[in-house]
Amino acid sequence: MTNKEKRIWKVSIILAAVLAVGQNASAMHIMEGYLSPIFCVAWGAVCIPFLVKGFMGVKKVFTENPKAITLLSMAGAYIFVISALKIPSVTGSCSHMTGTGLGAILFGPCTTSILGIIVLVFQAILLAHGGLTTLGANTFSMAIAGPLVSFGIYKIFKKCNLNKRVGVFLAAAAGDLFTYCVTSLQLAIAYPSQNGGVGASVLEFLGVFAPTQIPLSIVEGLLTVMIVVALENYAGQELKAVGFEKAD
Repeated sequence: MTNKEKRIWKVSIILAAVLAVGQNASAMHIMEGYLSPIFCVAWGAVCIPFLVKGFMGVKKVFTENPKAITLLSMAGAYIFVISALKIPSVTGSCSHMTGTGLGAILFGPCTTSILGIIVLVFQAILLAHGGLTTLGANTFSMAIAGPLVSFGIYKIFKKCNLNKRVGVFLAAAAGDLFTYCVTSLQLAIAYPSQNGGVGASVLEFLGVFAPTQIPLSIVEGLLTVMIVVALENYAGQELKAVGFEKAD
């Protein structure tokens, strides 16, 4: 392990220690048994193409770009830690940062989906966050939909030659918010309102999530920018290996 890799490893340990203090293990994503079997199967099926492509992306990193393995591992650890910080919200779910924006910016949305599903499996088994039956729904909202938005926004800023750090902030924040837009839709489809159906239910869920999720998305955006700046200073070669250019 090089000196730069050791510094990255130490930073990740400190970050994990700071963020993990005092968390309640009763928090969760969409919890076990909250969705009917048909929705569990359907959301899982939707995830398959993204996960297949993501697996190929991870394999490519390991075979063609070994310098990026440390960054890939760090991105996965970041998702695990930051998404474990929960604020209770509506019945059957909660508000939390996702952490997937960083992975999407560095490696793309499909590769990030692999990191996300690994995190969700470990959280469901070890921390009782979420569940195995709802793994497909949680994977789609947090590990696929959110990263797709983050990646798209970051690419737009990069293509238009706009401020890169502003792009990183907006990408991470918007990805976080969109995750909960999708979660609201998933919950609304499963439990439509008696007055107004799915549309009214979506608005109800969004209204409950918004007070906590909007501030959390801003915090995640700022935190992601800070991490990117730190990586630019201590892991410039690794960032170049994944095609991320240092901001001017």
